[in-house]
Amino acid sequence: MSIVDIKKNAEQKMHKSIEALKTDLGKVRTGRAHTGILDHVTVDYYGTPTLLAQVANVTLIDARTIGVSPWEKKMAGAIEKAIRDADLGLNPATQGDLVRVPMPALTEERRRELIKVVKHEGENAKIAIRNLRRDAIHALKELLKEKTISEDEERRAQDEIQKLTDKSIVDVDKVLAAKEADLLAI
Repeated sequence: MSIVDIKKNAEQKMHKSIEALKTDLGKVRTGRAHTGILDHVTVDYYGTPTLLAQVANVTLIDARTIGVSPWEKKMAGAIEKAIRDADLGLNPATQGDLVRVPMPALTEERRRELIKVVKHEGENAKIAIRNLRRDAIHALKELLKEKTISEDEERRAQDEIQKLTDKSIVDVDKVLAAKEADLLAI
């Protein structure tokens, strides 16, 4: 493995850590409606647990309401039950062949709790990025021990990996700040 491979590998994994953080934060409910909240809801579709997106069309009706249109009219009751049972704190209501999912407003206390959850997720992402830095530096030290690279090359590569780590942590902080602002918005 070369220095270029080590840096490229570290960069890709750090980027994946940031993307995973964004995905995890997408599941944290804000006061606004977001179709991603229902991504992991499974519906009993003729005895088979099936993702909601595979049996219905999920859209935003307005800023605080999600609309779920089942492709089969008789699935509306099962979809409503699945959303209620998903433990998301949502109370869907069926209107004809449309299941409306209003998003309840968040209390100040609940917002503070969610911000703590978001910060914890961010800290986990930072830890993952720092672990990737440690692994990359360890790989560089192995190359130095095998005498495949010089000490100067190893030092330069360590500096570049540190810069990459710093950039990734700044990106995590930006994602966290955006989510926190989203949670605090009324």
